[in-house]
Amino acid sequence: MTLAFLLYLLAAFVATIILLAWLLRSGWALRIAMDVPNQRSLHRQPVPRVGGVVALPLALLPAALLLPGMRMAVVAGLLLWGLSFIDDRRGLPVVVRFSVHATAAIGVLLWGATGTPPLLLVLLVVVIIWGTNLFNFMDGADGLAGGMAVVGFVAYVIPASPVNPDLAHLAALLVAVSFGFLLFNYPPAKVFMGDAGSIPLGFFAATLGVFGWQQNTWPLWFPLLVFSPFILDATVTLIKRLLRGERLWLAHRDHYYQRLVRIGWSHRRLALSEYVLMMACSASAIALLKCDQGVQFAGLLAWAVLYALAMIRIDIRWKQQQQGRAA
Repeated sequence: MTLAFLLYLLAAFVATIILLAWLLRSGWALRIAMDVPNQRSLHRQPVPRVGGVVALPLALLPAALLLPGMRMAVVAGLLLWGLSFIDDRRGLPVVVRFSVHATAAIGVLLWGATGTPPLLLVLLVVVIIWGTNLFNFMDGADGLAGGMAVVGFVAYVIPASPVNPDLAHLAALLVAVSFGFLLFNYPPAKVFMGDAGSIPLGFFAATLGVFGWQQNTWPLWFPLLVFSPFILDATVTLIKRLLRGERLWLAHRDHYYQRLVRIGWSHRRLALSEYVLMMACSASAIALLKCDQGVQFAGLLAWAVLYALAMIRIDIRWKQQQQGRAA
């Protein structure tokens, strides 16, 4: 990265901090968008959800001008940002939201789909739509989504920098603004990300992961392992709710991270524990890139076993607490 670009990263980071601080001090933050606690929430007081409103444009607007290789993805991200800002302000029907998510996913894949079989394209569209939404599903505890964005996109920057500079630069811009936001979102949070932050960040986590695979920057398992703290929690929770016959579109507090808070963990303990997990996943993913396929398979299998054991332990603790309350 050039010195000029590093200076812009610093400017984006500082601008995020200054704008969020001004919105909080002036009182405009709560007027723009306010998160009122509901049955899914882990917080008790209204909190402004303007983190994404401020941070994402500071990364995406210059990226649209400076990174031609990522221009279509950035335009799609700005579309999602605008839609999600409206959703934060007024609320939008699920059909409208998912239609735009699907349009963004189809657009970026068709733009770079040279030689990709149609069936694989359909599968990748589903992957990007799921990634777009799972980040939002996991944005329910102080410091969680901001921390995952910082750690996850740093993990993208490291292997992409020598071979895929546009992808690395876009990921670095997302790191800069996410870190600026995280300073206000670390427990106890003064600002929430909102859909205007979580939806585009989820979209870029999935899209850049797919692009890196298509452009031979990394194997497909790499982004899956990097963002596995979010992918596995959201996916396993969805499957369990499906098996119980629950309506998936209704708000809930059944994610593993939510259960940890409900059984007594503080937001700070949860955030710090998740940061350790995120960094361990990212560091091991980067290290495994240099290993042969046998070692990569063993590493991924080890992570699968660790996740299974952790989830089983949380489930047992949760059942014990529920039984204790019922007794």
